Amino acid sequence: MKTGVLLINLGTPDSPKTSDVRKYLTQFLNDPRVIDISPVGRFILVNGIIVPFRSSKSAKLYEKIWTNEGSPLLTNSIKLKDKLQNELGDKFLVELGMRYQSPSIESALDKLRAAQVSKIIMIPLYPQYASSSTGSSIEEVMRVISKWEVIPSVKIISKFYDNPDFIDACVDRAQKYDLNSYDHFIFSYHGLPERHIMKGSAHYGGDTCKVGSCCEVITKRNQYCYRANCFETTRQLVKRLNIPEGKYTTTFQSRLNDKWIKPYSDKVVEEKAKEGMKNILVFSPAFVADCLETIYEIGTEYQEIFKEHGGDKIQLVESLNDSHVWINALKNMVISHD
Repeated sequence: MKTGVLLINLGTPDSPKTSDVRKYLTQFLNDPRVIDISPVGRFILVNGIIVPFRSSKSAKLYEKIWTNEGSPLLTNSIKLKDKLQNELGDKFLVELGMRYQSPSIESALDKLRAAQVSKIIMIPLYPQYASSSTGSSIEEVMRVISKWEVIPSVKIISKFYDNPDFIDACVDRAQKYDLNSYDHFIFSYHGLPERHIMKGSAHYGGDTCKVGSCCEVITKRNQYCYRANCFETTRQLVKRLNIPEGKYTTTFQSRLNDKWIKPYSDKVVEEKAKEGMKNILVFSPAFVADCLETIYEIGTEYQEIFKEHGGDKIQLVESLNDSHVWINALKNMVISHD
């Protein structure tokens, strides 16, 4: 009997064509955990405003990062799945599902069910817990398997932001760079509305969140707080990399308005350039596979901002992708939960 391993990532359009990007955005943004307003309001906002106006613009950005193999996020995730399968061996069956678009979570679960696995270990590939990513992926898995006649044991690894093996993998990525040659280090995480942080805090930890200093240490109240998880990942990494206080900043990117968690990555990049800094190394520890947000937003857009305001070079530390150390980290996670 085999143990099923389900790797989940967010997803990507099937192609950079506007029609495929439109399909992706429609599914993604209509998720009530992503845009958590009334159903009527969400329908009008997403389908009447955001998707019609954003699809063609987003398609042009996807064209800039698309490779001959396809979407970097998908191709890196497939390589990761295949290499993890090789490492785990025949006692495990590893499948990949994307929360949005292809391959779907449902198709991956169907393969595990057809193989009659004895249990399923689910790993949403988001190191820091967030309702809009981790929570949504878990909810989709539960929706699918709730229809099965036989529901096997399911184990969920819902966060691994401070997992020593994950930190090792991030440190390994950084070691190809001469850290002494950089003026500053930015740890840039995907942004979320402050509202999401407050809602999670009220639901799990009590109404104590200040979206501020309460994230300086992990407690039972904020152990599922995305912002607190991000700051802890940074603390772990700077400790391992011997980066002194004052030489690094934890930031958040991809905001849609001024009510998202701060500080904003692009604003910090601009500020550091104006302060006279010439070389900055940027980590993206919320993304385990390179994608639009790392390759283009950080690698291209932030470079343009930095240079415009007097800086020279923004260097992106590649995501973990299918690195051997990262595969070993996942292998250890799976075995410890088997």
